[in-house]
Amino acid sequence: MIIFTMKMKNYRIKAPAKINVRLKVTGRRPDGYHELVSIMAPVDIFDILDLTAPFNGKIEISCKGREVPADEGNLAYRAARDFMSFAGIKDGVSIALSKNIPVAAGLGGGSSDAAAVLLALNNIYSNPLSESELHNLALKLGADVPFFLKGVPSLATGIGEILEPIANWPELWYVIITPPIQVSTSWVYGNLKLELTTGEYDYIVEILKNDTFTISMLLENDLETVTTASFPIINTLKKLLVDAGAEGAIMSGSGPSVFGVFASPEKAESAKNLLVPFNPGDIFTARGGGGKNNY
Repeated sequence: MIIFTMKMKNYRIKAPAKINVRLKVTGRRPDGYHELVSIMAPVDIFDILDLTAPFNGKIEISCKGREVPADEGNLAYRAARDFMSFAGIKDGVSIALSKNIPVAAGLGGGSSDAAAVLLALNNIYSNPLSESELHNLALKLGADVPFFLKGVPSLATGIGEILEPIANWPELWYVIITPPIQVSTSWVYGNLKLELTTGEYDYIVEILKNDTFTISMLLENDLETVTTASFPIINTLKKLLVDAGAEGAIMSGSGPSVFGVFASPEKAESAKNLLVPFNPGDIFTARGGGGKNNY
């Protein structure tokens, strides 16, 4: 067991949202998880986490902003618990979470918070866990959590945990709309009925080899068939984004968030201004390809 003696430290970390630029289902495993090929990119919408450690041997979490659990129901809490247990640390930690990313929205906010806690605690305690140990802890918390450990545009396979950074990902801007509904990821996958995609990995790799590829060649999400059937507003929002000048629009993850892609911040801001009067829900402009955790 590792025993640490240290003075109390305060530590702030930013946890970015993500979008799925492409999400194709390629198989289903015996354990019920679905095999995917996906392109994931961070965007600069952030939750903010302030950590204080040691903290009286207890793990405590407080939240402001959007409504999320302030107990073991929060992935950030469970990340701290699992890190402390694995590293043999009994100091405890206080986590103050400022929740800005919409909840149950297909933007990965909870997963990002969990990864941020793992990274922050590893830094506070002078890196007792290796990169592979952090990855394994992250994967136990959720399939999207490993992505946020590095927070760079990546080609994801497996259940989303096998990650290949995309070196030539273009700088893009997005208008992201989250309508006032929440969607359960497990419900979406449980109702998914479609022919599984084949040859998807090779297709994406060939497109990415071309430095001048257009984003419209990639925008596709197999999960839309389920979510839009119950929430037709998603198709309405996609049309509004395209009509406002987006190069393409797609649902992120299992939804309900929808984003449109723009070539410049000016075009994105102009589209947002056009869409705000429709009162579609939360609406953001964000830069893509950035958003890596800042320590």
